[in-house]
Amino acid sequence: MLTVGFGAARGVTADELLAAVDAVLPPDADDVRLATLAARAAEAGPVAAAARRGWPLTGHSAAQLAAVAVPAPSARVARLAGTPSVAEAAALLGGGRLVVGKTVHGRVTVAVSA
Repeated sequence: MLTVGFGAARGVTADELLAAVDAVLPPDADDVRLATLAARAAEAGPVAAAARRGWPLTGHSAAQLAAVAVPAPSARVARLAGTPSVAEAAALLGGGRLVVGKTVHGRVTVAVSA
């Protein structure tokens, strides 16, 4: 199982999110899950992206994400989201180890655990 954690600007579209995910996953990846901040998981873009691929989408609270030790925390993200990491922390909460560290693609940051 691969968990793609992502952080994104408010209002991110399904196309933006999937382009970022596709940039870090192999084309034949299966058993993929998306995870992010709870507020982002409730938005139309991420919901549509998950539905389009048939992937589960999980939202975590800022407190849950903040409790995860990550290799690349961000003071800016901590100020904006209440946690020093969204993408890496969400990926790690899905289980496994980080295989792709946070990678920025436009308005989306992704990280992958396996």
